Amino acid sequence: MIDIEGWAHAYSGKVRDLYVPQSAHGFGSGDVMLVVASDRISAFDHVLPTVIPGKGKILTQLSLWWYEKLADIVPNHLVSLDVPEEVQGRAMIVRKLEMVPVECVARGYLSGSGLTEYKSSGGVCGNELPPGLREGDRLPQPIFTPAAKAPAGQHDENITFSQMRRLVGPISTELKNLTLTLYERARMVAAERGLILADTKFEFGLRDDSGSADAIVLADEVLTPDSSRYWAADSWKSGYHQVNFDKQFVRDWLLSPAAQWDRTGGENPPPLPDSIVQRTRERYLEAFERITGRAPDLD
Repeated sequence: MIDIEGWAHAYSGKVRDLYVPQSAHGFGSGDVMLVVASDRISAFDHVLPTVIPGKGKILTQLSLWWYEKLADIVPNHLVSLDVPEEVQGRAMIVRKLEMVPVECVARGYLSGSGLTEYKSSGGVCGNELPPGLREGDRLPQPIFTPAAKAPAGQHDENITFSQMRRLVGPISTELKNLTLTLYERARMVAAERGLILADTKFEFGLRDDSGSADAIVLADEVLTPDSSRYWAADSWKSGYHQVNFDKQFVRDWLLSPAAQWDRTGGENPPPLPDSIVQRTRERYLEAFERITGRAPDLD
């Protein structure tokens, strides 16, 4: 977190820092926030003590690219990129929204927590799936698997659609349909670039309390390596760990004997070795370049 003239720090998440205007900034005081993406990285609901250089700029610029690709489906919270110089390239001024307290997840392939749940129950978040699926398998059709947001430091909880309706209300149906529509658009774009979009999460906010679909706004990061699983399509193989373009290097190292870290022991994770930092940074850069066709501005 850094001091930014004209903006007061309001909140720090795992990766992003939020600021509120100390003056109107021409947008209407109280109606906007400054969102700054740091170079912090999180895994297993812990913020790690090691940063990934340039990560915040990569994620911000990739989200902006996706906002344009999805704008005809749903409006987003972006107001302006006229941000202070010290956070240029890693920040955006956004509309303040009433955030939906559920992460909207779409899965087209079996991996991560979805694979764990499938092994124990034969389904994911109330979605029944065929028997015999293996890690990395494509699902018969994409499924919606919401997760209730947990307080900082705690695990988000996968829930069923019925549980989501009790939390969010009737607008849940529109959020589900919108999530699957966005996933399908993004899946096709990724496929054109030789990537599999295995799963991704979206966050939405409401710009008013009407409860109508017109009030839904896409917020936060979108289709980044932090919020999505991207795999190399040309090396995909059923039943195996896939070649990934996200922070899987970090997760794998933390679970390896080299880390000497017990995920269930209550201790914070150790610092990352330089080799893991470099390989993770390279994956983020490659994901950005393969998806957008250009390099990010890291100056």
